[in-house]
Amino acid sequence: MKVLVVDTALGLCTAGVFEVEGDDVRPLGLRSEPMAKGHSERLAGFARDAMAQAGLAFDALDRIGVTVGPGSFTGLRVGLAFAQGLGAALGRSVVGLSSLEALAASAPSGPAAALIDARRGQVYTRFGADGPAEALSLEAASERIGRLAPGARLIGSGAVLFAEAFPTLIQTPLAGPAPDALARLAAAADPATSPPRPLYLRAPDATPPSRLPGQARPARPS
Repeated sequence: MKVLVVDTALGLCTAGVFEVEGDDVRPLGLRSEPMAKGHSERLAGFARDAMAQAGLAFDALDRIGVTVGPGSFTGLRVGLAFAQGLGAALGRSVVGLSSLEALAASAPSGPAAALIDARRGQVYTRFGADGPAEALSLEAASERIGRLAPGARLIGSGAVLFAEAFPTLIQTPLAGPAPDALARLAAAADPATSPPRPLYLRAPDATPPSRLPGQARPARPS
């Protein structure tokens, strides 16, 4: 299966083309760079370059996988819009991939906790291969991490938040999931149960305006 994976949910902008056969994942073309903003300007070019490196036309793809969060509100929607538009144009299925599951799948074998720095005193977490995705306070996450066996791995941007408190754990502060892990998950996903819809674990930081453009401000009580 030839898979295009797209990830703009965290600290990377990634577009990669892979040939996946069972557990064998072979990279064909890849563009991935650290990026906090500007994904919308770069993503299409990254996908074009990855396909050119692979020596393939877009209609050679069998499936598209895209990260759906948790992550940056704006970033993940850029990736979703691009993947869904391309899938509609090509008539190919698009599957959504959890950022936390993909981070956990990026770790070598062994117990791992995926942690994304969510700011505001929180982390997005996934403990173990089958754990739920949660938004936890740093205190609650620290209590859960304390139950891990020595030598377990903390992976993701939130790992550094706990490095000093848990020196016996392996810290892997990835900015985003490994592209080959995304490809493996995309190939294994069931399109019926992995829709390309945003995964939000808390409300977005932005709030809707209190009044419409041109609408007068409410009078203050005298």
